[in-house]
Amino acid sequence: MGAGHTHRLYRHAHSPVHALPPHTKLAAVLAFVVVVVSTPREAMWAFGAYAVLLGLVAYAARVPAGFLLGRLLIEVPFVAFAVLMPFVAEGERVEVLGLSLSVNGLWGAWNVLAKGTLGVAASVLLAATTELRELLLGLQRLRLPPLLVQIASFMIRYGDVVTDEMRRMRIARESRGFEARGLRHWGVLAKSAGALFIRSYERGERVHLAMLSRGYSGSMPVIDEVSVSRAQWSYALALPSAALVVCVLGWVL
Repeated sequence: MGAGHTHRLYRHAHSPVHALPPHTKLAAVLAFVVVVVSTPREAMWAFGAYAVLLGLVAYAARVPAGFLLGRLLIEVPFVAFAVLMPFVAEGERVEVLGLSLSVNGLWGAWNVLAKGTLGVAASVLLAATTELRELLLGLQRLRLPPLLVQIASFMIRYGDVVTDEMRRMRIARESRGFEARGLRHWGVLAKSAGALFIRSYERGERVHLAMLSRGYSGSMPVIDEVSVSRAQWSYALALPSAALVVCVLGWVL
């Protein structure tokens, strides 16, 4: 999978979490999210405990709170959806600050906000401690279908190429005095999008031919094999294991 590709969510640091093999972190985050989703929404204290666990992981990974909170803004559309639920849901109503809200809607909004925020936070921590190339290698070691891994790899690699091509086309339009100001300019933008698609398709064909000429046979070679010790698996699975205990207590208590 060639050279590394650093993304904006990644935060370079030397921590025990960064040093873990990528597939152990992927498995841990997936297990943690499954446990969080399985927790009853009425056990509000359990979600606070999950947040504390993620805080401990962020501390061990040396990820600042500001960095984590800033990346959580990606869930704003889900927050807007959750805010509307108490107003549109049916069932028993309750008065809150002079507003008639649905009880089921309030529980549903809490369920979406709590579980969604924890899931996004876990994903942000994963991205902050694992480079994209390592994530792809981790997916490959977890036996994800090779074709899906390759598609994701090419999307990541050539996303910047396509974006840079869009930037050059925009500069070319502006250098000729073009400014999109209304519906009458949509035709020009549509032609630009079509030209971008054709250029990207042709570039993809050239890359594929170049790969075939270098011996590509349908699967990407794994350059560096990583052996995982039992201690590393134990360290990675400490988060979902602790979360599982909290989940069980949430159902029992």
